[in-house]
Amino acid sequence: MKRVRVAVNDLMQQGYVYYLTEPIGQRFHQDFRPELTPKQMLELGVFGGKYMTDCRPEFPADWFEDAELCPDRHDAALNYFGVSASQPLSVWRANGWIYHDDPRGWFQWYCRYFMGRRCPDDERQIKRWRAVRRHVAQLEKNCRPGDLDCRPKQRQALLHWAYDSRRI
Repeated sequence: MKRVRVAVNDLMQQGYVYYLTEPIGQRFHQDFRPELTPKQMLELGVFGGKYMTDCRPEFPADWFEDAELCPDRHDAALNYFGVSASQPLSVWRANGWIYHDDPRGWFQWYCRYFMGRRCPDDERQIKRWRAVRRHVAQLEKNCRPGDLDCRPKQRQALLHWAYDSRRI
C-alpha cells in the first residue's frame, strides 16, 4: 500500500502530520479485535456526542452521516444507553493516559489506527483496550443475557472502547 499523508488542523492539533500505512479497517494487531468500527460507535452514540465534532475533515464523511453529535456540549442523552460514562479529559491527562500525538485520547487513537496509521503507542493502547474486557465479565456475571437495562453506565463505557455491550 502506498503511504498516505494526513495533515491535521483542528481545535486540539495544528500542523500534526501522520501517515496511513495499512488499508482502512485491516491488518490489525492479532491481539486487537474491536467489535465496533468508529463509524458504528459514532452512530450508536458515544461520548455525549461532543467528541471529534471539529475534526471531520480527517476522517471519512460517511462516519458522520448518521452520527449522534452535539458540537456545542456533552449531551449524555445522545449516548446509546442515555447515561454519561465519560471522565473529563483532565482526568485522562492527570493519569498519563494521553499520548502526545492523540490529545483526545483512546478513541482518537483508535480512529487513526482504523484508518491505517501505526505508531509507537499502539502496543500500550491495545493493552488498555484488552484490560477493559474485565467489564464484559462483570456484565456476564451480574446481568441476564439481553437485559440492556442492567448496568447501563458500564455498558456505555464498553461502547466507548469498541466492545458491543448490546450483545451481552
